[in-house]
Amino acid sequence: MKNKIKQFTKENWQYMAASFFIPFFIMFFVYLSIGIYPGSSRSVLASDAFSQFSNFHASFNNVLHGKQSIFYSWNASLGLNYMSLLSYYLGGLFTPLVFFFGNQNMPDALYVLTLLKIGAAGLSFWFFASHTFKISRWAHVTLSIPYALMSYTTAHSELIMWLDAFVYLPLIFWGIHRLMDQRKPTLLFVSYLLLFIANFYMGFMIGIFSFLYFIARLLTNWKNYKKTILPYSITSLLAGGASMIMILPTVFDLRFNGEKLTEITKFKTEATAFWDIVMKNMVGVYDTTKYGSIPFIYVGLLPLIFCVFYFTTRHIPLKNKLLFGSLFAILIASFYIVPLNLFWHGMHAPNMFLFRYSFLFSFLVVLLAGYGWEQFKKDDLGIFTGTIILVIAFFALAEGSKPTGSYEFVSLTSFILTLLFLGLYLAGIAFYQVKKLPGKYLSALLLLVVCAEAFINTNTMINGILDDWNYASRSLYTEPYPDIKKLVDQTKAENDTFYRLENLNPVSSNDSINYGYSGISLFSSIRNRNSSAYLDSLGFRSRGTNLNIRYPNNTLIMDALMGIKYNLSESDPLKFGFSNEATSGKFTLYENQYALPLGFLANESIYDVEQPENDNLSSQTELLNSLSQQEQNYFTFYSPTIINQQNVKIEDNVNSVTYRELQSDVAKEITWSVAVPAHTQAYLSLFPTDFGQLESSSATMTVNGSSQKSQINITGQYYNIGYYEEPTTVTFSVSFYGTEAVSFMEPKVVGLDTTAFEQAVKEIQTNGIEMKTGGRTAEGTFSAKENQTIFTTIPYDKGWKAYVDGKEVPVKVFKNAFISVPVTAGEHTIKLVYLPEGFKIGALLFVLCTGGFVFFVKFTDTKQKKQTRAKKRTRKKRAAL
Repeated sequence: MKNKIKQFTKENWQYMAASFFIPFFIMFFVYLSIGIYPGSSRSVLASDAFSQFSNFHASFNNVLHGKQSIFYSWNASLGLNYMSLLSYYLGGLFTPLVFFFGNQNMPDALYVLTLLKIGAAGLSFWFFASHTFKISRWAHVTLSIPYALMSYTTAHSELIMWLDAFVYLPLIFWGIHRLMDQRKPTLLFVSYLLLFIANFYMGFMIGIFSFLYFIARLLTNWKNYKKTILPYSITSLLAGGASMIMILPTVFDLRFNGEKLTEITKFKTEATAFWDIVMKNMVGVYDTTKYGSIPFIYVGLLPLIFCVFYFTTRHIPLKNKLLFGSLFAILIASFYIVPLNLFWHGMHAPNMFLFRYSFLFSFLVVLLAGYGWEQFKKDDLGIFTGTIILVIAFFALAEGSKPTGSYEFVSLTSFILTLLFLGLYLAGIAFYQVKKLPGKYLSALLLLVVCAEAFINTNTMINGILDDWNYASRSLYTEPYPDIKKLVDQTKAENDTFYRLENLNPVSSNDSINYGYSGISLFSSIRNRNSSAYLDSLGFRSRGTNLNIRYPNNTLIMDALMGIKYNLSESDPLKFGFSNEATSGKFTLYENQYALPLGFLANESIYDVEQPENDNLSSQTELLNSLSQQEQNYFTFYSPTIINQQNVKIEDNVNSVTYRELQSDVAKEITWSVAVPAHTQAYLSLFPTDFGQLESSSATMTVNGSSQKSQINITGQYYNIGYYEEPTTVTFSVSFYGTEAVSFMEPKVVGLDTTAFEQAVKEIQTNGIEMKTGGRTAEGTFSAKENQTIFTTIPYDKGWKAYVDGKEVPVKVFKNAFISVPVTAGEHTIKLVYLPEGFKIGALLFVLCTGGFVFFVKFTDTKQKKQTRAKKRTRKKRAAL
């Protein structure tokens, strides 16, 4: 076996190297052309890569360095099932390479991983092609390059967790071929397993499509292939079963926290039109990866030509054309029909980045192109030339007949480049067919032209991302890092027990999981929706499907209840009870003397606390009073007076007001004045009447020389005006920017009585339980005077178990959001232990299914050897006769 591998490598190393390094360096030079390279000022972080992927990879780096459990993270909002997050964002084989990068250098890590994954996709396809298509070795390379750099890959290159799928996809289809043709299932099992573990989301799409492909290929030769139905089924099921070690905990987590299935309200998908398939196969066509996009299906003109030739040549049976053509029909229908489109997405409508399965179309094109290339001959009676002319005609017809105002993203340059490259392919192949160009020169010419085409298209896709999303400056990510890290590390050195911290001037919404502190904010598809929804009712903004939860613009009550012991800020936070502790660079660390611990004792009446609908201040009041056994009224409302306005027209409506700009692209600024009583923390309440219209609108509050900027639609409604020990007339201004107009419910100033607040919090502090957390546990000691309940701010998850004095006790959920534990009177120890629900079953399935597959392979090999020996004996007997 080793000798075979060495011999294969010796004979093919140059083709393997070319299939990896050509796409690698094309991507490298395209990035270089826009100023992205190791250490460059512009980073590879675009769209979600800045806020999500950089921070999530940094968190995995923390795991690899022993700073965090692989099962649970205390640093993702209030706490999160990390294994579920790992399964969606970080499961690929390349992810552990972040070990060699510091968290401050995560932009470089993602840059290197992107190049490696694209190169590996080319190499993977070369292995598939070299064992599948009977064409020249350089032709295998020529097909691998457009596959690795198809528009879907490059247009979504910032979504780094999807790129692993393109490495496994060719190996899965190679595995299907090996199973069907050679009865060798190992490659298929391993490829399926690695794909499902790497990303269950993409794994679902590829799993469905590969099954459809198996059925189509099975029907091409039923007599020979029908015996592979059972081996394929066993291999697929065992691979799926083994992957449950990652998928099952995620399934349970999504079932508990997941969204409802998307309701089907229409038949046809939005934005799609008649000529989409043709237009999106032109060179350099990028529309958007936001809403209103159409599928990215381009995989190169040469693969497209040979794919069309597959259906025009007479050398391929009509049955095969119909069977594999039906796969195209299914995918094309899915682009246009809403129920089919939703099915590929697991019946959940995607949040931007639409048609996420469209890479399957591209793969099918290049797959059938390989089979079409096999049938290409020097003398084909002009069919191949006619095929190219047919393709040219379709492009010309689409360009000439497109309705006015449609396909504006398809430039004349793209159309001309498409015709130019088609002409080059036509000329090269025509010269070859009339024997004016030797075969080896044709291979070199095609490879060269394919590389040029791939470079131009990739350049367009990357520049499309630049225009659509922008690649963030490295300094935005790296410059604040040393100062924030220094202050965060100081808080860790000063505390032995659990606390939370939040940054009022964050780098991104996921800073906590990067820097290793527990906070509130999180932006993730994997999240604890129940706790986020409850926090939303308490004033932390987390609307809709709870993809986002944000810390800014809430009250001191929630700072106390959520254990926010520290704030980082570039300016004075103007908060009662917060004192200056340390400074590093632009950032100052402020400590909150009223922060509560992770757990505290409460009466069982806490479960009956009221939660007024659409009234977060009343919800805060009810919860604080119930925990402290007080009957306080904390909030009072005041009407501020407008004393100045700039570039704004004020439109008074019924119970609401609209601030409309007079001059575009200039901030709308309003200055108010209000009399604030003594011992009051004051806030301006700004509640939007329509969140959807404010996606790009920001508000900057300025008071007493301190400013804080907020994104209106995703942060809370209580803009801090400051704490006042004495009666004070406060003047403050708010600058609105980003949209022509902003509308709010009538703005009011909310005053928090700090005397009442202090009294209530101190009462709860006397019942506090300081808890130490580490990995996936939290523990502490307490003394209960009577039968009570331990109330915690740990998000409820079925993976938690509680032990009092070493004995397991029931965990009780509070408001479907937090963990609580009923306890008896006396001194006790409590320990909370987390293990993702389903992990034990998943681990058992991994062992059983992997072992079952090993047994299946040995059984199959033994059976085949017996059959081989029996055939040899039969042949010998016949020879003897």
